[in-house]
Amino acid sequence: MGGRGRSRTQRKHFRNGRENVWKRSKSDSSTPQDDGTTTTTRDPGWQPFATQNPAFDDYYKEQGIVSAEEWDVFVDVIRKPLPAAFRINSSSQFSGDIRSQLENDFVKSLQAEAADGSEVEGLKPLPWYPENFAWQSNFSRMQLRKNQTLERFHKFLKQENEIGNITRQEAVSMVPPLFLDVRPDHFVLDMCAAPGSKTFQLLEMIYQSTEPGSLPSGMVIANDVDVQRCNLLIHQTKRMCTANLLVTNHEAQHFPSCHLHKNCADDFENGVAMEPSINQLLFDRVLCDVPCSGDGTLRKAPDIWRKWSVGMGNGLHGLQVQIAMRGLSLLKVDGRMVYSTCSMNPVENEAVVAEILRRCGGSVELLDVSSELPQLVRRPGLKKWKVRDKGTWLSSFKDVPNYCTAGITPSMFPSGKSYIDGPNNDLDPVLEERHDNGGDGNSANGSEPEKDPESLADVLDEEFSTLPLERCMRIVPHDQNTGAFFIAVFHKLSPLPAIQKKPSSRHRQLKANTNSCPDIVVEKENINGVEIDSEDVTDGKLPETASEADLLGNELEEVASDTDATKMSEENELEDIQDPFDKEAGSKVGGGKRKLQIQGKWRGVDPVVFFTNNAIVDSIKAFYGIDESFPFTGHLVTRNSDTDHVKRIYYVSKSVKDILELNSKGGQQLKITSVGLKMFERQSSKEGALTQCAFRISSEGLPLLLPRITKQILEASPIDFKHLLQYKTIKFADFVDAKFGEKASQLMLGCCVVVLRKDDRSLSDPPQVDGSTIAIGCWRGRTNISVMVTAIECLEMLERLSVRLETGNGSEMLETKLYSVEPEELKTNNAETIEDAEIIELATVS
Repeated sequence: MGGRGRSRTQRKHFRNGRENVWKRSKSDSSTPQDDGTTTTTRDPGWQPFATQNPAFDDYYKEQGIVSAEEWDVFVDVIRKPLPAAFRINSSSQFSGDIRSQLENDFVKSLQAEAADGSEVEGLKPLPWYPENFAWQSNFSRMQLRKNQTLERFHKFLKQENEIGNITRQEAVSMVPPLFLDVRPDHFVLDMCAAPGSKTFQLLEMIYQSTEPGSLPSGMVIANDVDVQRCNLLIHQTKRMCTANLLVTNHEAQHFPSCHLHKNCADDFENGVAMEPSINQLLFDRVLCDVPCSGDGTLRKAPDIWRKWSVGMGNGLHGLQVQIAMRGLSLLKVDGRMVYSTCSMNPVENEAVVAEILRRCGGSVELLDVSSELPQLVRRPGLKKWKVRDKGTWLSSFKDVPNYCTAGITPSMFPSGKSYIDGPNNDLDPVLEERHDNGGDGNSANGSEPEKDPESLADVLDEEFSTLPLERCMRIVPHDQNTGAFFIAVFHKLSPLPAIQKKPSSRHRQLKANTNSCPDIVVEKENINGVEIDSEDVTDGKLPETASEADLLGNELEEVASDTDATKMSEENELEDIQDPFDKEAGSKVGGGKRKLQIQGKWRGVDPVVFFTNNAIVDSIKAFYGIDESFPFTGHLVTRNSDTDHVKRIYYVSKSVKDILELNSKGGQQLKITSVGLKMFERQSSKEGALTQCAFRISSEGLPLLLPRITKQILEASPIDFKHLLQYKTIKFADFVDAKFGEKASQLMLGCCVVVLRKDDRSLSDPPQVDGSTIAIGCWRGRTNISVMVTAIECLEMLERLSVRLETGNGSEMLETKLYSVEPEELKTNNAETIEDAEIIELATVS
């Protein structure tokens, strides 16, 4: 059966179940007494996590991340809960209204509350974030529920976050995207994107200064290795309602270089060969927020105190280097990459940056960004540090015993040297300065005997790095009451250099065991994991036919070759579904080791199909009167290969369209989990079958289409617009404005759009729209108009409408008016609608 008939392994298959650290035993505990009896006491239940770890204190005191004088202050701050922070979506239609509400309403009310006996500062903008779009609240959850004022603020945060007008995000987590200097025309890669708060921030930057009804020319690819975290990423970014996002599911260190091969057939249109828009997927900006030990998040994740160990950082160092190098190989020349971690460990921070600079030579520089964001308090990177393993401090690689070389590498130390001739090592010469075996790293659990400190010579001199690591940035918690973070900004000056290919450790071991003849020199060179003929490399630079990002890095393959080959074959079978070579063409994707992917056959992922059903597209354009200038051809995609029975149609920007075409021609190298903006959705109700157009406009796609719609669109007075949001369904005769009801009855059966009319604007047909226009999608039934907006969106829009009217001259419009019919009649027509409306009305009375 080959294992196919076996079910998935579950916890019940293990003799001893895994310990659940989040649950404590509910059983009674017995305590012996002096008289020989026992007393039974109930388990007190959950207890706070212990906020101390002696190993943590010893490690970071020795590393000198803060001075000895401020150590007590540093420890005192990281043991306190982290203040809540959030960011206003700068591209939101209501961003200015929300900022004004915070400045003029909540700041004053929460300051009054803070003055009433509370010692914490209530609410304030982060001084270093541009335009007061990021805020920090020092109230705990219990305080937010303490009285009506704080509870109202808490509900405001939850509501605006769910809609997408704000994003809850740790303050220091907002910093890395700011140093990327993203512009609307940039192609941006977020290599380790989940849960998606930084991706959302990057999308906001892409959408800066974008006019209503248009899309920026740039785009963002958000990638994550974990499928479940990809789902979280999709949920987070879906609130942005963007057509410029593509979500992928790949290992970051193996992110594919999507490109067209020389032997790829030309694309023909009307018999004329078409030049592809993009030949290779490269990026102007790369965000490399790598997996890390996460001890900078102790204030919001106190369980890390219990789990923290030195091996966590040591074990991740090799992977972090590989991900960063992959990001640089995918970066365009003159592009910028930000490397960041939420760790304080120099092995994960400065050691990785130093190794990157050593590998890249002069092709990459570490930027000095000290003049950017001047109000952000940051500290320079470390120039010296040590590595701790098995309870012993190691100042350089020459102090590493032979049995530890798999977990401790030269790149972890400031100089990066292997000290081949050192007295304590008998190492293979190939280690030199590019030894990069990531290893497990948590050698404290190894089977080798621990090193006796008395048997080793004392450390003579500490290593110092000669590289400009002071340009790195360290954010420490007690400077501005935040978490800890590390940031380094790279600038790519030229293509990465060619590095000579070296045999793997497995090959060396096999040759040593078999006493084989001397190594045969192979005329191959390695360029960031890409093997090419050495004769094609000139002066250490890449040939024109070979791209530095053509293939995956070779480093992980060397590590994997030292493990069980059978295990690796099983993993490869699951991770990559590959196709044999094209026997006729005799070529591979990019000319390297990776085989051509089976097109559209990623396991468990729906295919991305361009929607080409012209009959449906024409019916949509005719029904809504969509302007012919709006680009539809090639911009509509679905996730269903049967285009005659699609339920949803997505719209993609030109930049995403070009990448999808490149991916299709290049062998489906990208595993796409989400793409595009949901524009149209099939109406499944009985009335939907009677309409001339079976597809309605989704609320996500309405802002993009709104300036292009000339049919099925109405302009409503503020009072009628408010009543629609409150009562959800209104008959034609029951609108306050009789002309509006008459126009509504003349619309065709099906989806329509209702726009809020401004008092200073005369009626027009179709209505004139701009960036401040408020519109909702509705359904024109046989006798009424029904709103197709979720309850929380209706509630939020009612509040936004109230705020806007209060600031203008239309305060009389806020008074609740009754319809010309009695509420009892409305209840008869739609009881559920009235019930919902009463709830909304009750919530908005204040």
